Amino acid sequence: MSDETGPIDVEALRDKFLNVVFDEYELTLDAEKLADYATACGETAAKFTDPQDPDFQAPPTIGSSFQPKVRYPEGFPTFRGLGMDAGKAVAPDKPMRPGVPITVRTHMHDIYTKTGRSGRMVFFVNRMEFSNSGEILGTADTSVVIREKPQT
Repeated sequence: MSDETGPIDVEALRDKFLNVVFDEYELTLDAEKLADYATACGETAAKFTDPQDPDFQAPPTIGSSFQPKVRYPEGFPTFRGLGMDAGKAVAPDKPMRPGVPITVRTHMHDIYTKTGRSGRMVFFVNRMEFSNSGEILGTADTSVVIREKPQT
């Protein structure tokens, strides 16, 4: 990783890093752990809390608990400035079930800017896609924002 000191060249980063999978692994969910997670989240529906329920599945927010093994693509630069968590958005499409292998793939989904009172902010959005046998089960986007230091 290189350390960038000037303004962030968003277009160059987009050209080089968008939509390139940089992390991939497989996981299998455990029924009891899913039930515990759902209960801790305040779920009360049996399809999320009772592994014996015929429609038992992971709660829709489960994707927010998965973490990539690699945070950024190889060669992605680091930047000076104030970095902050800018949120997470989970979009389930199909149920995730215990005992079924899930492939998790992460790619840089978007890089964009906004200008606020304190100057330009650059947002980096990593998307994790969850699938089984090629069928997309859902996604989770994690956003990080860097407020650039003003150039003097």
